[in-house]
Amino acid sequence: MIDPAAQPVMQTRDPRSRSSRHILTALVENRPGVLSRVANLFRRRNFNIDSLTVGRTHDDDLSRITLVMDASQVEVERLEKNLYKLIDVIQVEHMTDKPSLCRDLALIKVAVSGENRREVHELADIFRARIVDVSTESMIIELTGEEEKIENFTDLLRPFGIIEMVRTGVVAMGRGAHTLEHDAYQPRAGVVGSRKSVL
Repeated sequence: MIDPAAQPVMQTRDPRSRSSRHILTALVENRPGVLSRVANLFRRRNFNIDSLTVGRTHDDDLSRITLVMDASQVEVERLEKNLYKLIDVIQVEHMTDKPSLCRDLALIKVAVSGENRREVHELADIFRARIVDVSTESMIIELTGEEEKIENFTDLLRPFGIIEMVRTGVVAMGRGAHTLEHDAYQPRAGVVGSRKSVL
């Protein structure tokens, strides 16, 4: 008979330590150098960033950063706390478990010939993609959607020959009443109406 006391005790792993995909958005002041300070934070802390996008909002004083990363819940919480330590960061939201809309945009230049041009055109129609440029030897196709949709589309285009591709990275916005708030934000001197880049 096996003595239960002699059996090794299995260590249960904290689910928060498992790595998975996370999306965070941040409102930042629209000042020069903000993006480099955020990027330096990622570099110093060794965070694995999959994509990062940044652009102005409807408020000239603010820009919005969206980042996608593979990390554990613990690492994401640590990143969020570190972002708040940067003086230019106003608000940070973890969008992964919230009702949100995520989109990526891709421009794909694919090789075409008289034989396969129609087939590529039909494939673009199926995915509701737009053909935005045509030449005798190639097409440029624009596709907007979730990352999985873009990856499935590019997989189907590979046999034709993808010449080059560029993607914007993910942008995300909360659905319905869920909004990234900045009501209490007061622009610092030198920010108001500056229309400067965060780069």
